[in-house]
Amino acid sequence: MLSIPINLNLPRTPRLITSLPGPRAQAIVQRDRAVTSPSYTRDYPLVVSRGQGCMVEDVDGNVFLDMTAGIAVTATGHAHPEVVKAIQEQSERLLHMSGTDFYYEPMVELAEQLAIRAPFSHPQNNAEFPAKVFFTNSGAESNEGAIKLARYYTKRSLIVAFLGAFHGRTYGAMSLTGSKAVQRANFGPLVPGVTHIPYGTHASLDYLEKQLFTTILPAPEVAAIVVEAIQGEGGYIVPEDGFLQRIRDICDRHGILMVVDEVQAGMGRTGRLFAIEHWGVMPDIITTAKGIASGLPLGAILARPELMTWPPGSHATTFGGNPVACAAGIATLRLLESGLMTNATQMGELLQASLTKLHQKFPKVSPPRGKGLMVAVDLLDEQGNLDHKLRDRIIQEAFLRGLLLLGCGKAAIRFCPPLVIDSDQIQIALEIISEVLQDFSFI
Repeated sequence: MLSIPINLNLPRTPRLITSLPGPRAQAIVQRDRAVTSPSYTRDYPLVVSRGQGCMVEDVDGNVFLDMTAGIAVTATGHAHPEVVKAIQEQSERLLHMSGTDFYYEPMVELAEQLAIRAPFSHPQNNAEFPAKVFFTNSGAESNEGAIKLARYYTKRSLIVAFLGAFHGRTYGAMSLTGSKAVQRANFGPLVPGVTHIPYGTHASLDYLEKQLFTTILPAPEVAAIVVEAIQGEGGYIVPEDGFLQRIRDICDRHGILMVVDEVQAGMGRTGRLFAIEHWGVMPDIITTAKGIASGLPLGAILARPELMTWPPGSHATTFGGNPVACAAGIATLRLLESGLMTNATQMGELLQASLTKLHQKFPKVSPPRGKGLMVAVDLLDEQGNLDHKLRDRIIQEAFLRGLLLLGCGKAAIRFCPPLVIDSDQIQIALEIISEVLQDFSFI
């Protein structure tokens, strides 16, 4: 049964009572500028006070329909009562004890639940579960650990990653990242041994096998190919049919590990627990975070048991696998499997159908792409080229009308709402976007 939280105090449609930003929001934005790092990116002056389901309220009482989920994080919706209850109950018992040095049941239970669901091959060497789990605080930390694990296990140093990829902003993760120059500029030298190739096409893999492997990138020295099942920050790009299967084949033939980054695409967002399941491909290592605990900081590395053999002390974390975050993760997983993944599939189909109609009405909006509730459209100019300025104008104007959107890629609007969204809210979002396009005279 689909469990959608209801808060009678918040409407299920946008409600604007002040100009934006309101007076309280303006004051907080000014305070923020004086004391926080300028490296933060804020797309518009939204100052959130509370949230419920797909709705958020700012400090001035304005209510917005959220199609961002905190960048695909609040999978079960804002403040889902079952997640909140799990957090409250665990907080009363234990806040922290460090899973690096001690044991506590919430960490073991969540690891068991993730391990048994990992899309790996059947356990080898009489292992009970098809995966072992290392908990982290974030997606970037998960990817950092995956690099270390791949290099440790294979005793190789080289890594293949993809242009357009985003894996995080810490040094190892940033070295894998290939989406925007600003993310890498002025921070070198980066971690050596990473080679980037274009994403999602068989031509790219032809280049890897026929050119790179035979000249400057010897396959016997490659530890891992790190790939997103669907590129996230790069534009919600879905690869060509057979692309991920072919990576698996390349890895098998050369003893390379296939590492799949599911930080944004995983945890039910595409209608499957992990997006890679849509293609029936079994990777060696999966990294995840974002939606895993509905908003609490938590990530994980899942690896086949025979791979995760690094010795005690070789990799650890103080806060990863925090008991409160694990309790939220257990509740999140239960909600995903009790209806939210099914809802993601159904509402994703409705969203893509609605965006297709929008494209037919406004040719400057591309046809939609994606799976489940991980969907995007590009904005185009008169010549059909990507138009990031138009994309940014639409996002800003949507905010002024009570709809929260985010960009990705070069000129895409991404749709990654909480998985509790319903058909009425999708219709409201599309009506607002249509009104913006109409007012901009983009027929």
